[in-house]
Order: sequence, then C-alpha cells, then structure tokens
Amino acid sequence: MILILAIACGVAVANIYFPQAVSPLIAAGLGLPADDAALVVTAAQLGYAAGLFLLVPLGDRVPHRPLIVTLLVLTGAGLLVAGFAPGLPVLVAASAAVGVTTVVPQIIIPMAAGLAGEERRGAVTGTLLSGLIGGILLARTFGGTLGEWLGWRAPYWVAAATALTLAAVLRAVLPRPRAEAVRGWHPRLLVEPVRLILAEPELRRSCLYQAMMFGGFSAAWTSLALLVTGPTYGLGAQAVGLIALVGAGSMVSAPFAGRWVDRGGPDRVNLVCLLGAVAAAAVLLIGTRGGAAGLVGLAAGMLLLDVAMQSGQVANQARIFALRPEARGRLNTAYMTCSFAGGSAGSWLGVQAFTHLRWPGVCALVAAAAGIALLRWWRRSPSSPCPRVPDCDSAPDTARGSR
Repeated sequence: MILILAIACGVAVANIYFPQAVSPLIAAGLGLPADDAALVVTAAQLGYAAGLFLLVPLGDRVPHRPLIVTLLVLTGAGLLVAGFAPGLPVLVAASAAVGVTTVVPQIIIPMAAGLAGEERRGAVTGTLLSGLIGGILLARTFGGTLGEWLGWRAPYWVAAATALTLAAVLRAVLPRPRAEAVRGWHPRLLVEPVRLILAEPELRRSCLYQAMMFGGFSAAWTSLALLVTGPTYGLGAQAVGLIALVGAGSMVSAPFAGRWVDRGGPDRVNLVCLLGAVAAAAVLLIGTRGGAAGLVGLAAGMLLLDVAMQSGQVANQARIFALRPEARGRLNTAYMTCSFAGGSAGSWLGVQAFTHLRWPGVCALVAAAAGIALLRWWRRSPSSPCPRVPDCDSAPDTARGSR
C-alpha cells in the first residue's frame, strides 16, 4: 500500500510540473505567443494553491478513501478536457481545475502517518516524500519527451489515464472508513489556516521564505523552457526534461538538511539555502553564453536552486510543525497555500522578465526573491522561538508564551 501511495503522490504532483516543459509546444500548436501559453503553468499552480486552501482541510473531517478517489477522478477528467482543448481559454480553465483537485499528496501524507505505527511513521513519511520528489523530477522529462514525440496533447492524455487508473487501484486498497469517521465539511475549516497565519509570527516567516524561494524556482523553470527552445540554443522540449533530471540531487540533500535542522535549528539551514539561491542566480547567468558551456551553467544553476528550495522546505516545515503539534495539518495547509501562491506569481513574473529582459532578467528576479527573504531573515527576532526543533516540540506552550 505504501508503494502505491508513494506512486500516487508522484503522479498527482507531476500534473503541476509537466506543463512547464510543454508550454513552448502549446504555443506552437495553438499559434500563441510564448507568454500566453505560459498562462497554462500559472493557472495550474494557482489552482493548486486554491486546492490546498479549500480541500486539504477536508482530510480532517471527510473519510480519506472517497475523498482521495473522487479527487483523482476529477483530476483525470480535467486532464482529458485539457488534452482536447480547442484553444487557450479552455486549456487555462482545465489547468486551473486540475490544479485544484490534484492536492492528493497533501491528504495522503498525513493519512499514512496516522495509519502507520509510531515505530514506522518516519520511514513511511520518508517513502511518500521520495515519491513526491520523484514525481517533480520526472514530470518535466515525461512532458518534454512525450510532447516532443507525439505533440503537446499526448502528456495530458497519458496523465489522465494514469490518474483514473490510480483512482481505481486506491479505491480497492485503501481501508474503508468507519461510520463514526464521517463528519463532513464545516466552514471553520476555511477560516482556521487564516487564523493560524495571523496568530503565529513564525508561520508567517516560514511562509514568506518559501513563497520567495518557490517563486524564484518557478520563474526559472518556466522561463528555462523558453530559453532552451529559443534561438540561443534551438533545442527541443526534450532538452528541458533532461536538464530537469539534475534535480535528483535534492533527493539526497533533503535528509541531510533534516539532520542539520535537528542539530542546529531551522534558521541556519534557511540562511544557507537563501544564500544558495542567490549563488544559483549568478551561475544561471552563464546560460546566456549558449553552447555546451551555457548548458552546463544552466544545469549547475538549476541543481543548486533545486537543492536550496527543497532543503529550505525541510527547515520551514520543521519550524511550523513545532509550533502547534495538535494543528500540524492546518499549519501545513496555510504554509503550502502561501508557497504555491508564490510559485504562481513567480511563473507569471518569470515569463514577463524573459519577454522584456531575456534570461538576465529572470536571473535578477531569482536573486531579488531570495534577497527579500534574506532581508526578513536578517530582521528576525533574536529571541525567536524554536532555535532547536526538539526543544519546541517538548514545550510548545512555553514557546508560544515567549512570543
């Protein structure tokens, strides 16, 4: 079951990322400007942010099996509509709908952690996160390669078939809900994440860090497809997918970041990650040279940016989960909503920067986003709670009182 759930996490999250590799093909296929076609990526990410806010809290009240299966069926239907879209308006609307319903990983991970025994909870969570990162890494390769061979509609059709197949499999393997588990929707579920953001300064700080990091990350990846397939390199969408494979380094770095957080606290990891993002922007500038040297610079810069973003996520989630252990799901809803709102804005701003200032403008945008987060890190309270996560977990009330 854990293997199937890990695959489901990867497949679901891939629906947000594979359009980044096929947006140039969409532009060519529909006869659109590149920045118009990039609206598909922005709509998917904005929809995902809305789904995090509106649907993920339902995991605390609605039985998991019908909720997960229903969302996967709706995702498959949205992907089919996108694959047959006659023009940009329908495609953008379908992409937004897919983004809303493909929040399945953020429901599966807390569910699996609750089903696992205490002695296996960490291993189960780690396996599911590996599936999630694997989906992110392979999505662009899948989209770029299949789109190059069969056209931009093919990745949507294959993704739809996969989502519907997983819905059938999970309906068979997930445990049936107990009658007393059915509690339904409640309006307070929508208010709670907002209330937590207003009440917890450390949550707001973590949200800002990740919104800036993920915004820069999305800006770079969305614009990379335009650069690599444009006149500077003249390569196909498949090349974007191959460059995306360098992100496998983040699968190795995340566990090290977690152990570093345990030893020295999340702030140190955040600082290194933010500085790493600024360094990545400088390395990515090499991409303006073109040729083999430019491709090496792009691959190295994207690897550094990916590692910085994923490692920073570990630090941020460690900080917020230490605030209120009884409300970790709602804290994560607030955090991930802010993260993907930043990613959506970054995708749109990245295309605008590339259109008007070309690749150096995108690199400047990545550095500026990290710089905003660095300024907030510098202005953090010296007596900020949670300097070490274990201490906060053992005395959450004391930490809140110190604020």
